[in-house]
Amino acid sequence: MTVTASLLLAAAMVIATPVSAQPIDRKVQARIDRILKAVPLIDGHNDIAEQLRENYGMKVEGLASGTDRWKPHPLMTDMARLHQGRVGAQFWSVYIPSEVTGDTAIRDTIEQIDIVKRMIKAYPNDLALAGSADDVVRIHKTGRIASLIGIEGGHQIGGSLAALRQFYELGARYMTLTHFKNNEWADSATDDPKYHGITDFGRTVIHEMNRLGMLVDLSHVSDDTMRQALQASKAPVIFSHSSARALTDHNRNVPDDILKLTAANGGVVMVNFYPPYVSEAFRRWNAEEAAEEARLKSLDNGRPGPREADLKAWTAANPPPRVTVAQVADHVDHIAKVAGYDHVGIGGDLEGIESAPEGLGTVSGYPLLFAELIRRGWSDENLAKLAGGNLLRVLRQAEQVAASMKNEAPAMATLEPRPLDPWK
Repeated sequence: MTVTASLLLAAAMVIATPVSAQPIDRKVQARIDRILKAVPLIDGHNDIAEQLRENYGMKVEGLASGTDRWKPHPLMTDMARLHQGRVGAQFWSVYIPSEVTGDTAIRDTIEQIDIVKRMIKAYPNDLALAGSADDVVRIHKTGRIASLIGIEGGHQIGGSLAALRQFYELGARYMTLTHFKNNEWADSATDDPKYHGITDFGRTVIHEMNRLGMLVDLSHVSDDTMRQALQASKAPVIFSHSSARALTDHNRNVPDDILKLTAANGGVVMVNFYPPYVSEAFRRWNAEEAAEEARLKSLDNGRPGPREADLKAWTAANPPPRVTVAQVADHVDHIAKVAGYDHVGIGGDLEGIESAPEGLGTVSGYPLLFAELIRRGWSDENLAKLAGGNLLRVLRQAEQVAASMKNEAPAMATLEPRPLDPWK
């Protein structure tokens, strides 16, 4: 999700389309096409539903190809560029802010799911709803993009396991346990610890997700939550859009000890493209830019015009560091080295970020990452695992765990005691 609106000032300096990036050699492109025809390229996280809700009145028209309609918030995603990027399957994120809770969170989540489903229905030649690993494989063979849904925060169930179950029925196949803030039952990576992990209710949520066959997503959660969720989950977990903390020391990234625990669990870490998670230099620049913004807000409080002009001047004098496809590949390489080639994937976070590494600013850019990994000597087998083979395995294992739990009754736990039935 969006981290700070001020990064819009830097976006034009960081985003580059594949046209401006190094072209891919024909033989390399042919090899990429061969791999991605056999195995779907599955991206773990795209926030177009949020963009359409916040900026375009929840309308889904006009997504066949890039148009001038998408202003002042250009979209990174359309049907033509999805095909150009050889995308075989996409988890469409369903996100609402952490501050929205209770019944309102449930309603707003349903509205987001409705956007995704209307988008899929509007482009039947390009998209098809998927609910299982077999669905992904089948749809990919037809040349369409298999479309899955991910709930991006445990606060979105409003403390209700019934809501969790109904979201699954509506098509949700993963849920991120937290977002930027702690919720009622788990700690976030970007909030001060409240529970030092997850509560008993949180463990019940994970158990119910296992019973349903919904993937447990640990992007956005604290280290303690990561460890405790890995211990609690019977099925492999995912990090739908996180990178390696050893390379970029951001709390949203995954430390090496947890990469090893994820491998033991059978899970997958899907590498994020957001510059502060990819580049340590950019992360530090981002902190300096935020500090300057806070300083100017204090000096020019109530005077947005001069404040914005001063910040623009600061950015011009202190441009953001260049962030490249090679740096994203460094994170892929590191996760593969520490966790193994069976435990790495791709989760670009497009539409939820204001800027991206050169060449990866739209859904057409994925082949550039594969070309860089080919340059580094990656085998076809390991490229296929990265593309989607690993995630398909995790989906199938989650489905198997759910099948083994099919005789269990739905969990009835609640966050708060329900009032007594007056008729008893």
